[in-house]
Amino acid sequence: GPGNKWVTAAKSIVNGPCGIDMLAGPSEVLVICDETANPEVVAADLIAQAEHDVVARAILLSTSEDMIMKIDEQVTKQLDCLPEPNQSTAREAMGHSFAIKCESLQECISISDYIAPEHLEIQTKDAMKVGMSCRNYGGLFVGENAAEVLGDYGAGPNHTLPTGATARYTGGLSVFNFLRINTWMRIDDTKASQKMVDDTILMARMEGLEGHARAAECRSDSKTPAFKTNGGNS
Repeated sequence: GPGNKWVTAAKSIVNGPCGIDMLAGPSEVLVICDETANPEVVAADLIAQAEHDVVARAILLSTSEDMIMKIDEQVTKQLDCLPEPNQSTAREAMGHSFAIKCESLQECISISDYIAPEHLEIQTKDAMKVGMSCRNYGGLFVGENAAEVLGDYGAGPNHTLPTGATARYTGGLSVFNFLRINTWMRIDDTKASQKMVDDTILMARMEGLEGHARAAECRSDSKTPAFKTNGGNS
């Protein structure tokens, strides 16, 4: 499961001899919001992520500059009330977090898909529509009531999630991670497979893999192989 940098280091050591879920990096949350969002709630969600680790990231994308300012004020206010050592950790994490004023929700979505956050919260007027337009994320939390922290403690969505933009090509831990896919091949109709045999001979020789070519060639039904060996040498 997920953990800090020491957990990740330990998992990297055992990776190979045994399977692991993934090498997750610093935790991260990205919130997309508009003028309808509750700044107190958004700020609380950003801080909740920031207190994880000094290298955690809390990112805000909004179509409203006024909302960004209100959220910033709330972050300052709520950080002052956070106990130690959580406050110091969150302050350092917020120091390299950021907010972006976007021209449209579509721009928010495009930036979010590029960042591919571990956790993505949508707090907009039509949150479901915006959320369904997003593609790259580990876990999606739609609407003000769907707090990311509820996902931390058992609301249902998986919480072993890709970080560091890896959500662009993979998802969270699932039952498929515990399954092995075994493939196999059998050819009974050798006549039908001859085109594939000839193609294999050609491609193998193009790659300079003569042993591959001969392994296919000895299965050819042609009396004269389509592609002769070099000078007939064995």
